[in-house]
Amino acid sequence: MKRVLTAVILIPIVVLALFRAPLWLFTLLVLGVALLAAKEYFDIARARFRPMRGCGYAFLILLFVTVALALSNSNYAGGPAHNIRDAGWIFCIAASVALVLSPYALLTMSMCREPLASSLGDAAVSFLLLPYVGVTLVLLLPLRSPEYGSLYVLFTMLLVWCGDISALYVGRAIGKHKLAPRVSPGKTWEGAVASTATAMLIAVVLFRFVNPIASALTRSHLMPEHAVSFGLPGHVHAIPLAIPLFRIVPAWLAAIFGFSINLAAQLGDLVESALKRGAGLKDSGALLPGHGGVLDRIDALLFALPITFVFYVLVLGSYFEAHGLQRLA
Repeated sequence: MKRVLTAVILIPIVVLALFRAPLWLFTLLVLGVALLAAKEYFDIARARFRPMRGCGYAFLILLFVTVALALSNSNYAGGPAHNIRDAGWIFCIAASVALVLSPYALLTMSMCREPLASSLGDAAVSFLLLPYVGVTLVLLLPLRSPEYGSLYVLFTMLLVWCGDISALYVGRAIGKHKLAPRVSPGKTWEGAVASTATAMLIAVVLFRFVNPIASALTRSHLMPEHAVSFGLPGHVHAIPLAIPLFRIVPAWLAAIFGFSINLAAQLGDLVESALKRGAGLKDSGALLPGHGGVLDRIDALLFALPITFVFYVLVLGSYFEAHGLQRLA
C-alpha cells in the first residue's frame, strides 16, 4: 500500500515538472534528486571506502550549473529546438568541464589520505559518482530542451516504469528460475522476459498513438498550445488552440527502442543491487515509503537515459519535431 501511495503522489509531480517547470526550476529539481542519490551512493561506498563527499557534491553541482548555463545561453531557452543534435553538442562540451577537472582534483586531494594505500580507491569511487549519477541525470536537461522533448522523456519513463511493474508482478506470480541469485535473489527470468515484452509492446503503442497522446496533453495544458493564422493580409484570423502533428515511428523501430531501454533499465537495477549487496544493505535509503531510497527508484533510469539520448540524437529526434498543426475540436 505504501508503494502504491508513494507512486500516486510522485508521478504527477514528475509529469508537472517535466512539462511545466522553467529551465531553472527543472534544473534545481533534477539536481536535488541527484544530490539525494549521491548521498545514498556515498553511504553505500562507505562500507568499503572513504568517499570524498564534499568534492563529489561540488563537482556534481558544477556539472548541472555548467550544462544549464550552456543551454540557457543557446536558442533552446527562449524558443523551440529544431535539432536535438545541437543540444547534444552543448551537453557534451559543458559536461566535459566537470569530467575533465574532477579526476585531477580528487587525485590531488587523495594525497592527504591515511594510509596512502587507500588514496586511489577513495578517489576512484568518488569520481564514479559523476558518470553514474551526474552525467546520466543531467542528460534530462538537453533531452527536455527541444519544444517536444518532454514528451519523449515521458515515453522513456513510462517504458521504465511499466517494465519494472511487469517484472515485479509476473516474477511474483510465476517466477521460478533465478536471474542473478548472487546479486538479486528475488529477480527471475520469467519476470525479466515479461518486463522486456511489456516495454516493447508499450513502446509500439505509445509511438503509434503519439498524436492522440499529444492532443490529450495539450487539452490538459501540459504541452504548449499553438495559434494557427490564415487569411489574406489585413484580414488574418487565428485558431487559438492547435496541436502538433508528429510522424509515426515505425513499429519495428519502436520495438527496438523499447527492447534497448528495458535491457539497460534491468541492467541498471542489477548493478545497484550488486552495490547494495556488496555493502550489506537491503535498500539505498528510507526516504520513499515502500520504495526504499532515491537511488532505488532511479537505478534503472540511470542506465536507460544514455540509451534514450543516443536514440534521440541518431534516430528518433526527427520524429518529435512537429510536421504540422491540427486544430482541436
